[in-house]
Amino acid sequence: MNEYEVTIYNKQVRDYVRDDKKHPQYDSGWADQRFLMIVAKDADDARNIIRRRHPEHKGFVIVDITQVPTYQ
Repeated sequence: MNEYEVTIYNKQVRDYVRDDKKHPQYDSGWADQRFLMIVAKDADDARNIIRRRHPEHKGFVIVDITQVPTYQ
């Protein structure tokens, strides 16, 4: 298993914030990119894990998925 950093934001929240409104479900912090750490087999697995937790139909946008190097 590898560790991945996923950059993600919520487009719906971003639109609400731009219009000076509050999203009914998510805090305004989701308008900005967030960096989440995921342990997965590969980048596709990391994407699938994030999609289950933060679905596209709810406005979540994955910007980037980067494998975190391991040092031994």
